[in-house]
Amino acid sequence: MQAKDMMTADVIAIAPDATVLQAARLMLQHRISGLPVIDQSGKLVGIISEGDFLRRRETDTTRRRSRWLEFLMGPGRIAAEYTHSHGSKVSEVMTAELHTAEETTPLEDIVEMMERYRIKRVPVLRGEKIVGIVTRSNLLRAMVSVSRVAPAATTDDAAIRQRLLAEMKQAEWAPAATVDVVVRDGIVELWGVIIDERQREALKVAAENIPGVKAVKDHLVWVEPMSGMAIEPNDEKLAS
Repeated sequence: MQAKDMMTADVIAIAPDATVLQAARLMLQHRISGLPVIDQSGKLVGIISEGDFLRRRETDTTRRRSRWLEFLMGPGRIAAEYTHSHGSKVSEVMTAELHTAEETTPLEDIVEMMERYRIKRVPVLRGEKIVGIVTRSNLLRAMVSVSRVAPAATTDDAAIRQRLLAEMKQAEWAPAATVDVVVRDGIVELWGVIIDERQREALKVAAENIPGVKAVKDHLVWVEPMSGMAIEPNDEKLAS
């Protein structure tokens, strides 16, 4: 899946010389949390979002620091914060550092960008012109859309077992060498030893994701590596 497959093409934007109040009203009106900022030539020059309104003079939430900390920060950074919290124009408050994608950018790259830079939206460009935007809401819609296409159920117990073993073999976290899988009538039973309690839940999830699995029975024993203490599972069965 690429950016063009999930992006919102009808982008609501604002001009850099618009007021902060206009931007806030526009976001409330359309129930969105951010706006691309586009100049007269149609070029994307920034993003303004709800996060830019956290520290504002209107709500008396501007930062207050001790004098010694302000001295360490230096006048430049303090001046920039003042502009951001007291500015009345979008251009004075917006984030000018942009992280963008192209229409053919893979979904994985967009998600990685969101995680790395802790952003909630990625503008999609064609040259310097914005043609769409991918937000976290778009990712949710894509997930729901994909999930509607139900994979064919695997009814054969042997096929279910082989799929789970293959998943465990390629997963770095899975203790494939110490865990065995038994499948009867679509019910998966997990036997063996794990060395981290979190592996238990991950193995259950891996089994549940295989079409045709009706339930998962947990017989795994957790052996604490340092002490060698063995702990039996709390819940033997987890229905899918």
